[in-house]
Amino acid sequence: MNDYQHFGEYRSSDRGGFGTGLVLLLIGLGLGAATALLMTPKTGKQLRRNLRRRYEDAMELMDDLQDNAGEFVSRGSKWAGKARDRGTDWAGTAREKVKPIGRAWRKVNER
Repeated sequence: MNDYQHFGEYRSSDRGGFGTGLVLLLIGLGLGAATALLMTPKTGKQLRRNLRRRYEDAMELMDDLQDNAGEFVSRGSKWAGKARDRGTDWAGTAREKVKPIGRAWRKVNER
């Protein structure tokens, strides 16, 4: 049954609403902050200076987050490489230990 076959029947969406709710919350916070900045009793010069400072602070924060993200990616790549190497070593060791069992199995099946 697809979505078009449910006439007159209410079905809630199976999609998660957490991500949508979080995005709407962040949009609301941004709009509220912008409205608060614009509604304060300041002169145009003070408001522009305040907006410029907040913009610069936000840009610094974004740069810091970008640097941290790059560091996390680098650490993750190193960890993945080590895990791959360990897995390869483990697989080689397991292959060597299983070889005698495989030989014995083949001998039994040849008879």
